[in-house]
Amino acid sequence: MAKRVAGFLNEARESLDLALYDVRLPGEPGDLVSGALRDASTRGVRVRVAYNADHDERLFPPPPRTEPELIERLPFDTRGVPGIPDLMHHKYVVRDRDSVWTGSTNWTTDSWTIQENVVLTARSPELAAEFTQNFEELWRSGDVSDSGHREPRRLELAGSEGRAWFTPGHGEELSQRIAGAIGRARRRIRIASPVITAGPVLGTLAEVAAEARVDLRGVVDRTQMEGVVYQWRTNGRSAWKIPILASVLSHADFRGKVSVPWTPESVHDFMHAKVTVCDDTLFVGSFNLSRSGEQNAENVVELRDPELAELVAGFVDEVRGRYEAMPAPDGARPR
Repeated sequence: MAKRVAGFLNEARESLDLALYDVRLPGEPGDLVSGALRDASTRGVRVRVAYNADHDERLFPPPPRTEPELIERLPFDTRGVPGIPDLMHHKYVVRDRDSVWTGSTNWTTDSWTIQENVVLTARSPELAAEFTQNFEELWRSGDVSDSGHREPRRLELAGSEGRAWFTPGHGEELSQRIAGAIGRARRRIRIASPVITAGPVLGTLAEVAAEARVDLRGVVDRTQMEGVVYQWRTNGRSAWKIPILASVLSHADFRGKVSVPWTPESVHDFMHAKVTVCDDTLFVGSFNLSRSGEQNAENVVELRDPELAELVAGFVDEVRGRYEAMPAPDGARPR
């Protein structure tokens, strides 16, 4: 992965804009990536790195352990974006305003070795323009809430129809968009998301699962999902979601990865892929299917591409095959 990242960076001739939630790459991987960035800067490429500024006020999801002093020591422009109250959760690079690297993958050793993740790369000036607009919003204001408000527009991506979505500006609309695609699916739905808590998505999944009219399968991070259910029970405000989740898990085939509970010292082996496939349409990016995802600074690329949808659906099935059924809360038995 470090070599792939460095290879992507090494092709830059004019500019590199990086928005990264978490950067922790000790040893050789870090040397490869930082070396590629330094080399780019040396040959005249304008390099800018925006990162989520560390803090101690959020317990779930856990804050990153990016070391700002190490990033800011690099010989190019950097900017910490305070993750309060909501995270700067992107993991993207825009190269020369014509190519994009994005997906669910943080730039950490754990992300690249023991987590399930997805990376999407594309050479498309149209798509790069959308990501550049988002980056400029973050760079200019340093405020998560001021980003993601540009209206998603229809894009042509190598003959496929697509859109780039950014939150929090379009967070609720993105959940509705994914829920609508789930509701319209006629052949298959495949979902990988650490947690699923967004109301529109949960409600539509419950309806589709109960009707059993489409091949619906998915995978989540069991440890994180059970933590969410515990929060729902204790805070009361979201307890209404528990029976809906139970219905989804009782009627559809979801699997759950038992990951190590998060601590600063633990391995971070989460099921971290974030993709939804509905027939030949896929949504891929940094966005959890969650209320928090709607409020963070996130991105999703929506594509209608049968070949890519088939590939990603196969990836979800491969991940699902590693884990046992995700049990439903309240004692309901999964299918």
